[in-house]
Amino acid sequence: MEQIQITLPEQINHSLIKDLQKEIAPYKSKKFEGQSVWLDFSNTKQLDSAVAVFLHRLKEDFKKQNIELRWINTSEEVEKSLKLFSPLARAKFEAKRKNFFETIGELGYNLFNQFVESIFLFSNIGFWAIVSFFKPGMRRKGEIANQGVLIGVNALPIVALIAFLIGFILALQSAAQLRQFGANIYVADLIAIAMVSEMGPLITAILVAGRSGSAITAEIATMKVSEEIDALTVMGVDPIPYLIVPKLYALVITLPLLTVFANIIGILGGAIIGVTYLDISIYPFFKEVFSVLRYKEIITGLVKSLSFSIIILLTATYFGFKVKGGAEGVGRVTTASVVASIFFVIVADSILGLIFYFGEPAF
Repeated sequence: MEQIQITLPEQINHSLIKDLQKEIAPYKSKKFEGQSVWLDFSNTKQLDSAVAVFLHRLKEDFKKQNIELRWINTSEEVEKSLKLFSPLARAKFEAKRKNFFETIGELGYNLFNQFVESIFLFSNIGFWAIVSFFKPGMRRKGEIANQGVLIGVNALPIVALIAFLIGFILALQSAAQLRQFGANIYVADLIAIAMVSEMGPLITAILVAGRSGSAITAEIATMKVSEEIDALTVMGVDPIPYLIVPKLYALVITLPLLTVFANIIGILGGAIIGVTYLDISIYPFFKEVFSVLRYKEIITGLVKSLSFSIIILLTATYFGFKVKGGAEGVGRVTTASVVASIFFVIVADSILGLIFYFGEPAF
């Protein structure tokens, strides 16, 4: 195998690439197939990034022509530049494909680990929630009231608007069918039962999950990324009773109250349709509402809202502590938290609905 040696200048930058290409190009032909071209870097002190990339591409081109391009006498600085800008990302590594059983096994293993982590976290929160109730000095003074304002009071306008529209639309859609049978007054029954036992708790929980649950996740995740959680731990302050428990108390208190508020506003929205579209007077409408509502519907709505508040807090906390990376990670876990919270709220609503109405007579 013949060897052709080319000595490179002392400094090579992007402006000399064309000259270097003209000098080397004649050797990149079938005429020199099977031969070896050596680039001597003995005089070269510096090599910029553009030249390093060019040399790597040139080496690939020569390889396609069955010509060996070799670098010799490279200094430590030149070697460093060549390695730094080596196109390793384009290297063709054949990754081993996982079969079906490996994929299922890995998924099951990850789900099991996440389940165990969540159980430990939720148990920790439950323990400190009970301890902090009897030892209020473990949490910041006035933090429950502050979180109650942020989670509950500030959410009143959006909850009122959505609840009013839900009640209004439910009454409007059912009114067209009920008046065909002369059953106008039963729109009050439908709105009352639907809002109190189902729509009120569910819509309120979804709004709070999207509004306050995301804020809780973002706050915890940001503190985790900026190492504020670690700083609290180093100072001997447990972050669970200090940060999480006040939010849990605030959610447990405010979400049922928001649900009651949403129920009332939703029924008022239905009453507007009853009065304007079905010609029902205010007094008969609300008399029918109070006659159809039983303790069971009211308790069902309150139990659901309490369950939803705990689900929202636990989900937001879990994803907040699970954050990895910087700002991108905070955004990613916040989005995942909202989606998971809404999913678990709907699942819990379905389960509680089955529990409360199992064996309920159809009349």
